[in-house]
Amino acid sequence: MRSIRVWAGLLGLQRTVVEDVTTGNEGEVIVAVRPSWRERDRCGECRRRCGRYDSGEGRRRWRALDVGTTFCFLEADAPRVSCRRHGVVVAAVPWARHKARFTRSFEDQVAWLACNCSKTAVSLLMRVAWRSVGSILSRVSDEARRRVDLLDGLRRIGIDEISYRKGQRYLTVVVDHHTGRLIWAAPGRDRKTVLQFFDALGEERCKQVELVSCDMASWISGPIAERCPDAVRCVDPFHVIQLATDALDEVRREVWREARKQGNKQLAQETKGARFAVWKNPENLTDGQRAKLAEIQKTNGPLYRAYLLKEQLRQIYRVSARNAEKLLDGWLDWARRSRLPGFVKLARTITEHRAGIMAAVKHGLSNARVEQLNTQLRLITRRAFGFHSADAMIALAMLKHAGLCPPLPGR
Repeated sequence: MRSIRVWAGLLGLQRTVVEDVTTGNEGEVIVAVRPSWRERDRCGECRRRCGRYDSGEGRRRWRALDVGTTFCFLEADAPRVSCRRHGVVVAAVPWARHKARFTRSFEDQVAWLACNCSKTAVSLLMRVAWRSVGSILSRVSDEARRRVDLLDGLRRIGIDEISYRKGQRYLTVVVDHHTGRLIWAAPGRDRKTVLQFFDALGEERCKQVELVSCDMASWISGPIAERCPDAVRCVDPFHVIQLATDALDEVRREVWREARKQGNKQLAQETKGARFAVWKNPENLTDGQRAKLAEIQKTNGPLYRAYLLKEQLRQIYRVSARNAEKLLDGWLDWARRSRLPGFVKLARTITEHRAGIMAAVKHGLSNARVEQLNTQLRLITRRAFGFHSADAMIALAMLKHAGLCPPLPGR
């Protein structure tokens, strides 16, 4: 076997002719290549055969995977072609993506490492700047998304937002409940961002969506009702119980403030120390917290009433849909006449979103998958020590959690 063919096999080159192999001034390996005749004079954007425009800026280099511990570069001519659709562009090459300074194998390995390793590990192993990693992830992710339609066949989806940077920087993410995969993400947390998703989904596929899980934010519920009128909106149970816990905590703080004003230090201290006793689920209480709760029942009527309201609201998610509806009606009547401002306000909120709450009970759908994804996205942000742009984070998130991550070269 000729040595030239050995180099083509070592570098994983396909549809490429290796012309020569030399050593540079700093000891790097330089492999002179050219596209095979079937790959010549193709548009870098659409890869259609085009007429040659000029020779461009002459020969250029692409960083390839290291040969052992030695840098390796591919060197070839970079002519320009005239495409009817994209105008004058640099001709496509089979060993690299358009507008890339690295070979396809190099970028695939960087993308895989970025999905599984820390920023420092990727930079040190591949000997590349972290800012270059961001552009590599964008190219690999964009190419993968063009090959796969993640929005096809959606029936049950979840929508939520996540903060990816200080200063109220948010991403809106959409998850497919059937596969558990991230299918769409974009910067922003408003009505316009959600409408962008439904625009990408299209009118016909919007009609196929059956269930949508989300919180009670109007910037999500409004576009859902507008673009997916046949879809059933399921309000996430966690957010409903969280509102009840917030109302309970508001009562506890008010009791504590009144005790302080009246100089009742003992009651103030007992109320302050009862936070976890009234927060936790009854089955998870310790013996000390059960004793604290029994004491509250005897000495603090408003706080114990708020605790019972919170617990009864939790029960609607533990019974059948028919019993849950009756239980919710009784809870609303009790909350409205409880003389606790926080729960009176919560009763109005739950009445407004009653249909979505009961739909979540009936279909057993929540935003748990979305919250799980958000936790993993926070891990990505922390492992990368933050992102300068939302595009870099979205590219990495799509590779990692949309099933788009390329395999290691040659695997």
